[in-house]
Amino acid sequence: MKPPILISLLLLSTKLVGQSSNVPLNSDYYHLLDRYEVKSGQFSDTYFTSFKPYRRDQIIAFVQAADSVGTFVSSSDQFNQQYLNIDSWEFEPTSLSDSKKPLWNKFYRKKSDFVHVDIPDFDVHLNPVIYWGLGNDSDSRSRPFINTRGIEIRGRLDDKIAFYTFIGENQAVFPVYGQNYVLERGAVPNEGFWKEFNDGGVDFFTARGYLDFQITRHVSLQFGHDKNFIGNGFRSMFLSDFSSNYFFLKLNTKVWRLNYTNLFAELIADAPFTPLGGADAGSLGTVRFPKKYMALHHLSINITDKFNVGIFESTIFSDADSLGGRFEINYLNPIIFYRGIEQHVGSPDNTVFGLDFKWNPGKSYSFYGQLLLDDLIVGELFDGSGWWGNKISGQIGGKYIDAFRINNLDLQVEYNFARPFTYSHTSILTSYSHYRQPLAHPLGSNFRELIGILRYQPWPRLSLSGKIIRANAGTNPIDTNVGADILVANAERENDFNNVIGQGVDTDILFFDATASYQLKHNLFIDFKQVLRNLDSADDSKDLTTIYTSVAIRLNIAQRLLDF
Repeated sequence: MKPPILISLLLLSTKLVGQSSNVPLNSDYYHLLDRYEVKSGQFSDTYFTSFKPYRRDQIIAFVQAADSVGTFVSSSDQFNQQYLNIDSWEFEPTSLSDSKKPLWNKFYRKKSDFVHVDIPDFDVHLNPVIYWGLGNDSDSRSRPFINTRGIEIRGRLDDKIAFYTFIGENQAVFPVYGQNYVLERGAVPNEGFWKEFNDGGVDFFTARGYLDFQITRHVSLQFGHDKNFIGNGFRSMFLSDFSSNYFFLKLNTKVWRLNYTNLFAELIADAPFTPLGGADAGSLGTVRFPKKYMALHHLSINITDKFNVGIFESTIFSDADSLGGRFEINYLNPIIFYRGIEQHVGSPDNTVFGLDFKWNPGKSYSFYGQLLLDDLIVGELFDGSGWWGNKISGQIGGKYIDAFRINNLDLQVEYNFARPFTYSHTSILTSYSHYRQPLAHPLGSNFRELIGILRYQPWPRLSLSGKIIRANAGTNPIDTNVGADILVANAERENDFNNVIGQGVDTDILFFDATASYQLKHNLFIDFKQVLRNLDSADDSKDLTTIYTSVAIRLNIAQRLLDF
């Protein structure tokens, strides 16, 4: 793929206007924005919630609009309003963002920034990133912990180019179920290349960065290395942030009631040379990991100020006989159905199609859903044959804001499912995965899942949350493919017919997470967490009960979640 060529053409043909960097993906942060959109009584005019992350300037514009209709009522809501404004103060200059006592009169002159420069034609914000956590899991060989040190920089140049970069060095020992995931997958959840660290631990480097251009009033372009998320739920059946960061080119067109996003990405098809793959460390610098590519588009339409529908299509492609893969230039067409291209060029690529919706009927409720289709044959779908090729996944959920008229008590219920073989394809080179991890739901396929989430903010700086997840999944028996592992070629399937969700080794997962998070200073949090997880498998050797207690302090970084 040669995105610089595309960027050059766009820059030559268009005059750039003002822009902004994004707020990094963070489920707590983005819940606040979802909450206030519902409370405001209508959709945001500045961004569409189906495609995340959002831009900072758009968030501030939304906060101002929400304030104008009296959305921020309780003391906690007013605190959150100030928090959002201070976090992107360059778009909402206010004395509230000024520190009363800057450190040595040079550092933290603004509450949100360790160092900043704000002069005509140049704006930059530099912040340290820290995540120090320690826990206890009686089954772990080593005491679980997380140790992240990094730096985050964002800014603007000439009011035409926005930039963002984050680098972080990490060492961690996860609870036993997280360690088991690493051992079974050869991948660290949410991350890319890693090394073994001490007994049961992992060492990995995280890097994100991009440039953002506002090409016209309605068209923006982003180019870099990061993650994206499609949907309004806790999970996404289209594209989630569960896997590692990836190289991408994103073109977004927002006009009238329409938001159209094109995403082109380079993915890692497999990473067989990580330590668990058998190669010694000395060979890592001489081997290229096999690549594959993703072309994706999502059209979101606000039918009314309270009802939105979306259309989604994505294709994964690569040459099975090429370590470097290949990029099919036909997929660069931003306004064509990929299935048509796939058929036209005689391609064996993996193309999926989806529909989604969101409905906010009042100032307390929001309902949303997704449906993904792959290799659908209607006749086979309704005849009860259980044909393997009807690969379908879906989601339905709802949010209740200020539940039972209790200020800042928010509830969410969500149901997700995926039939066997969904997201899989003829090989790992075309499966819907990246760095040996699903691009959509963490469980991959062949599962049902019910999620309940409670969030409560009784005082401005204190947030409480409770999360319960109940999942039933089928896993692949040894040397048998029943459609549970999306990395396994579906040509190796056990049966063509009589396939049902949960087939294979029956597995029940019960997950509970209770967290109390207190904001000491701006973006400085202390978290107390209790996790209970029980895995009950028909294969008794897989049974595992985890009781995990932890405390963490974090600065300018989201919680690291292992909710699977």
